[in-house]
Amino acid sequence: MVSAHGGRPVAAARHRQVKLGAYVTFESRAWQVAAVAGASVRLVDEHGQTASVLASFLFADPTFAVADSPAAAVPSWGLLESVPERERERALAWQRHIREVETGLPGGPASGGTPRPEYDPARQSMAEREQAKADELARLGWPQVSRATVRRMRARYHASGLLGLIPRRKPSRATGRADERVVAAVLEALRRQRSRSKGTLKGLRELTGQILADTHGPGAVELPAPSTFNRLVRVLADPLEHPGRPARTATTTPVRPYTPTVALRPGELVQVDTTRLDVMAVGEDGKPVRPELTIALDVATRSVVAAVLREEGTKGVDAALLLAEMAVPHPARPGWPDHLRLSHAAVPYDRLLALDDRLEQAAARPVVVPETIVIDRGAIFVSAAFLAACETLGVSVQPTPPRSPTAKGAVERTFGSINTLVAQHIAGYTGSHILERGEAVEDEAQFTVAQLQELLDEWITARWQHRPHEGLRHPVLPKKALTPNEMWGALLGASGYVPLPLAGADYLELLPVRFHPITGRGIRINYRTYDHACLNEHRGRPSPTGPGGGWEVHLNPHDVRQIYIRLPDGLLHEIPWIHRDHVHAPMGETAWRHIRAAVNRRVDRERHEADLAEAADQVLRRARPTTAAQPAPPKTTPGTHTAKAAPQTAGDQPATSLYEAAAEDSIDALEARAEAHADVGADEPGAHPLPVTGALTLYDADQEAELW
Repeated sequence: MVSAHGGRPVAAARHRQVKLGAYVTFESRAWQVAAVAGASVRLVDEHGQTASVLASFLFADPTFAVADSPAAAVPSWGLLESVPERERERALAWQRHIREVETGLPGGPASGGTPRPEYDPARQSMAEREQAKADELARLGWPQVSRATVRRMRARYHASGLLGLIPRRKPSRATGRADERVVAAVLEALRRQRSRSKGTLKGLRELTGQILADTHGPGAVELPAPSTFNRLVRVLADPLEHPGRPARTATTTPVRPYTPTVALRPGELVQVDTTRLDVMAVGEDGKPVRPELTIALDVATRSVVAAVLREEGTKGVDAALLLAEMAVPHPARPGWPDHLRLSHAAVPYDRLLALDDRLEQAAARPVVVPETIVIDRGAIFVSAAFLAACETLGVSVQPTPPRSPTAKGAVERTFGSINTLVAQHIAGYTGSHILERGEAVEDEAQFTVAQLQELLDEWITARWQHRPHEGLRHPVLPKKALTPNEMWGALLGASGYVPLPLAGADYLELLPVRFHPITGRGIRINYRTYDHACLNEHRGRPSPTGPGGGWEVHLNPHDVRQIYIRLPDGLLHEIPWIHRDHVHAPMGETAWRHIRAAVNRRVDRERHEADLAEAADQVLRRARPTTAAQPAPPKTTPGTHTAKAAPQTAGDQPATSLYEAAAEDSIDALEARAEAHADVGADEPGAHPLPVTGALTLYDADQEAELW
């Protein structure tokens, strides 16, 4: 008897039945079926202990099996599609012959009909039927078919079903007939190339030859031909470490299967990351810069819950403030249209407003309190400021495994969407690749970083949060892609909304901390002085709690016009910069460093200061009075001239004040002197040119022409 579906004989199925006296394995122990009463089975083990279990519980046990019977299994029908058609037809033919030998009918017992006399089970034994089938197949031209062949095919059919009738071939190796020594050398060469700059297949072949020579001796093992070697490398090399792939994508660990990140409520999983924005902006020093963009993406709703643009050097305080930004409502900016407010979004606004009054003036963006934040191992995300902020807000930090870009696939893809949807429409767009960049992108920069921040916030509220996302599907409407705001509204009914009140003092606590002494002049930080009257009673005194006696100071690196110091009352007090009244716009550390760099760029500053000191000393020397009085010069009339006097030394100069010298060298004095000498010719006796040393003279074009 065989099964009606054509898979395995019915006789084998009968042996798998749980009936009285059958031996079974249950909970890794041997039992005998003593009784079957409805859905209950009574079992007895070899020690006489009994157990009564439900049949469904017995069959569900992983160790359940019937003694001397193979476990039931569904045949792998899909494997037949990979078998050549000729072999598949031969297996089906063997199946019909085996059925006829065992049941007398080629189609099985359910096919109906009368068995042929030589295959009638009532008249012929199994051995006679097997011999009759071997003779029949020999007459049909089947080669090398005997009774043993028929018996062996029957056993294979009972063991593996139809697949057992297909000829078995020895599985071929992936490396073919390549020498095992060459295979080992190629694997060693690939191992040595890991974490190094990639070369060519030709260079890898030379390295393999060197390994073979060092291991087995020169000329002992011959390298295969270049084409054969290249095929061998493609088989042995990991796809990420192939010589034709970039070096930075190679990994020494197996490739992990891709698993999409799933979050079922807002804030359950938030991914943060930082990248350069593909837009040139105008920096604080007026030069074009590419700002850094840090965003926080809620995985459940695909909402950009926070976005921060910085000119350069995003710090841990920026990541810490990112937490506060996503946990409190985003206020609608002045000038925004009303449809960008939360009251017009697809959310239960009235119920939310009853829980949090701050939502009345909020923009149409979700507010989430993150439970877990997924970060890479960047310096700003593992900084003390960021980790302390997460600990303060009760947020769990989950670092991604090394070299696993898919662990933050959602936020990585969002960066690409921002560049595609908004960055390419902004003046100063650089393109995502150097080959896509224009000729003068720096000249196209028109917006400052603060203006780009305003533009990005408005675009996120007006476009991103209302754009259908293919990754957002509602279980009731699986074919409809939802927007981030719609998904947030749908999940609010399941997870609810719990506001997180953050005051201004909470933002100050998130700022970076440093410790400084309070001197008589105040607090000095990076050549800046901060002072206030509240520091009077603490000047020159050490802090009772700070390390080394330093006082706890909180500083915002993006606005250095004031600091905040914790005094013994436990509160943070604002201490202004002594020059804050002259700086009306927020000034960050970047602008301060630029100012200092501009001053320090003077060529040979020490020599310049020495020259200035020397010039000042010469002025004082000329202004210093002489030690002895000199006789007054003889008075002359305009018509008479005296003989040319000898040159006087510095000590022989008349004692004149700076103001008198300035009067003698003035323009009016020079003009009067020129008129006095106008009637005297240059060739006349006693004539002499106007003195030029120590006096300012007018430019004479005719006289200058004679010199040339």
